[in-house]
Amino acid sequence: MTLASYVRIVAQGKGRARALTQAEAMSAMGIILSGEAAPEALGALLMVLRLRGETDAEIAGFTAALRSSSSRIPQADLDWPCYAAGRTRGAPLFLLSAKLVSQAGYKVALHGWNSHQGSVADPRAALVALDLEGDRLAYYPLEHLSEPAFNLLRLRDTFGLRSCINTVLRMWNPSGARVSVQGVFHPSYRGLQSRAATLLGDQNLTIIKGGGGEFERHPAKDTAVFGFRNGVELNEVVPADIDVTRRLHDPDQPVDLAALWSGGDESDFATATVIGTAALALWSLNAAATIEQATELAKSLWATRHQDKRRAG
Repeated sequence: MTLASYVRIVAQGKGRARALTQAEAMSAMGIILSGEAAPEALGALLMVLRLRGETDAEIAGFTAALRSSSSRIPQADLDWPCYAAGRTRGAPLFLLSAKLVSQAGYKVALHGWNSHQGSVADPRAALVALDLEGDRLAYYPLEHLSEPAFNLLRLRDTFGLRSCINTVLRMWNPSGARVSVQGVFHPSYRGLQSRAATLLGDQNLTIIKGGGGEFERHPAKDTAVFGFRNGVELNEVVPADIDVTRRLHDPDQPVDLAALWSGGDESDFATATVIGTAALALWSLNAAATIEQATELAKSLWATRHQDKRRAG
């Protein structure tokens, strides 16, 4: 099997090149994940798509191939991808939000791999240091879930550029959870991922522009929400929770994640980030009918986070 025919489709010249259909994209990604693609053809295909911009059908086809080629992990209620890369991120506050959701009785599956980040932003280190896993929260490293997908993501070091695999991994949902939350760095990807998910038949998805590309809400800014609920399109704005002007991850205002979780640090901004992000996830799960009600639920969960008894989802 070869990628040559698919490279020809997207790169044969002005006026003749076209986008891959969903079926073609699924077939091409199947070849890539099988390890049978020549590296030159793989690079050509990914970089042509990078230059031109991927279509909804291409992302849907690539995602469908990844879903069908990998083994399922235990089914969760909420799929939470975390694939941010870059040195500008601070402490992964979204992990505390995911923990609150799990303590509300929902099974949460985090999966990811993060590159080019400082130690303070490392989700894996924070999960271990704070002993957050368990109580229905699990983290699955990409390299353990799918070595072929991991190798594709690592091609960023070869190309010096991201490729569509970054988007595909966010769309993956390896546990087959009924609800997924996704963060994007570039706002244009919100619509792309939402439309691709529709082609895949997904029913419940919430997408925001989050910190460094993670699903992490900035509490001092209005948040545009995309995706769909029970197949019905979402396109609304959640107003800011607090009135301050600052970046989500300000290097001059670092957050001690352990102290925040234990109560030793009572940063209003960091706490609002955790609660606001958890509220969006809980709302996505239909744990509350409105964002306002979900926020009150998240506040209650935060206040009682160290208690042992939890309700069942």
